[in-house]
Amino acid sequence: MAGIIAFGAYVPRYRISREVIARQWGLPSMGGERAVANYDEDSLTMAAEAGLTCLAGRPTQDIGGLYFATTSSPYREKQGATTIATIADLSREIRTADFTDTLRAGTTAMIAALDTIGSGSAQKVLVTAGDCRMGEPDSPEEQLFGDGAGAVLLGKESGIAEVLGTYTLMDEFTGAWRTEDRHFIQVFPSGFDVKYGYNRVMGEVLPAVYKKFGISPKEITKAVIYAPNPRALTGLAKQAGFDPKSQLQDTLFGQVGDTGAAAPLMMLAATLEEARPGDKILLVSYGEGSDALLFQVTPAIEQYKVQRSIKAQIATKRDIGSYGKYARFRNLAVKETTCGEVSTPVAYFRDWKQLLPLYGERCNQCGTLQYPKERVCYECGSKDDFADVKLAHTGKVFTYTHDYLFAGPDLPYTQSVIELNDGCRIYLAMTDSDEKEVAIDLPVELTCRRLHDGYGFHNYYWKVRPIKG
Repeated sequence: MAGIIAFGAYVPRYRISREVIARQWGLPSMGGERAVANYDEDSLTMAAEAGLTCLAGRPTQDIGGLYFATTSSPYREKQGATTIATIADLSREIRTADFTDTLRAGTTAMIAALDTIGSGSAQKVLVTAGDCRMGEPDSPEEQLFGDGAGAVLLGKESGIAEVLGTYTLMDEFTGAWRTEDRHFIQVFPSGFDVKYGYNRVMGEVLPAVYKKFGISPKEITKAVIYAPNPRALTGLAKQAGFDPKSQLQDTLFGQVGDTGAAAPLMMLAATLEEARPGDKILLVSYGEGSDALLFQVTPAIEQYKVQRSIKAQIATKRDIGSYGKYARFRNLAVKETTCGEVSTPVAYFRDWKQLLPLYGERCNQCGTLQYPKERVCYECGSKDDFADVKLAHTGKVFTYTHDYLFAGPDLPYTQSVIELNDGCRIYLAMTDSDEKEVAIDLPVELTCRRLHDGYGFHNYYWKVRPIKG
C-alpha cells in the first residue's frame, strides 16, 4: 500500500506579535504571534524550502512527479511546480501540476499524487504546499493569517506512514474567497463560515469517514484537522468524539497562524515528528468541501531522521519589530522609487541551469571549481574544458559587506562571498540575518528567494542565511 516516504515543513524566521498589529488599528489582540515571509519570499520559495527539506539526503531519480498547492501563487498564468522541480534539480521527464484556488488544495494534491502512484504512472511524487495569504489591513484576518509551507514525498511503498484510505466531499459554499481583481481575502462577518460552512461540512465528513474506514474516534491517535480559527476546532472536536487535549494536533495558530493550503501538511509534519509505530493519524482539510486521509505509522518511523523540525523552526525566529516594517515587506506602503529592470526572460532561459538548480563547473585540467560558468579557467587558463557540477548548499562566509544605502525594505543589505563546502566560492546576498551576527567563517546555508521582479516577471535566485537550529 502507498505511503509517506518523507516529509518537511518551512516556517519563515520573521514573526510579528499580534499585539503590534492590534495596536496599529486600535483592535483587540488575538494573542501570540504570526509568521511573516521575508520580503524576498513567496508561496513558491517557501514550498521549495519545504520540498528541499523533505528530499534532503535522498535519491531523486525515481521521483515521477511534483505537485504544488497554494491559494497565493506568485503567477496568474505560469506553473509554479516546474520552477520548484527545477530548483530541486529533478528530472525533466516528470509530471508537474499546480493545485490552486481552494484551502484544501494541499490534500487534494496528495490524493491526486496517490492516484498517480496507484495507476503506475510514477513510483514517487513530491507534494509541496505554500501560502502567503493577505488579510486586509485593519481586519481580524491580518492577525489570524500566517505564512509557511509543507511537503510530503509519497511512494508506492508504505514508508513511514501507510495510507489506509481517502475520502472527499465536495460542497459549494462561499466561505473565504478572493476574486481576480482583489488583493485581500474576503470573509463573511459574525462567524457565518464556521456556523453554516465548517460545522455543517465537518458534521457530514467525519461520520462518513468513520463509516468508510470502519474506525471510531477513540481509535485515532491524532486528528490533524484544519479549521478557520482555534475556537471552531475545539467546538467540533467534542461533537466529533475527540478528546481535545490528547487527540487533537496543535493547529500552530498561536506561533505561526493560519497558513491556508499549507496548514494540513505543516500540521501533519508536526504530528509525524512525534509519531510512534502503530499510531493512526486522521488528516482532514476544509475548503469547498473536505478531503480526509487516514494513515497508520509504521516501524520505519523509528529510524527516520527529521531534517528540520517544526519546533526548531518556530524557536528560531526574528521579531519584525514594527507594523511599518511588516507593511514594507507586504508592499502595503506605497513607494514610487523602484529598481531598474535588470534581467530578461531570455537571460533567465539561457542561464537556467546555473540559476535554479545551481550548477557550477569543474576544470578538467586542474580540477578548480568556479561559478558562474565561464569559458576560461581562472586558475590554469585552459579554455572550454569543463564539466558541470552541482554545487553544495552549505558553507561559510569568506568575506562580506553591509550596504546601508540600498533601496530595500530590510537594511542593511548584506553582500557576501561564500566558500561552499565543496571548495567553490560564490558571491551571494545574505537574508534572514542580523548584522551583528555576520562574521568571517559564519556557517551559512543556501535558500532560494525572489531576487527581484525586473522585466515584469519574478526572478528567483539563491541567497544565503545563517545556519540556526
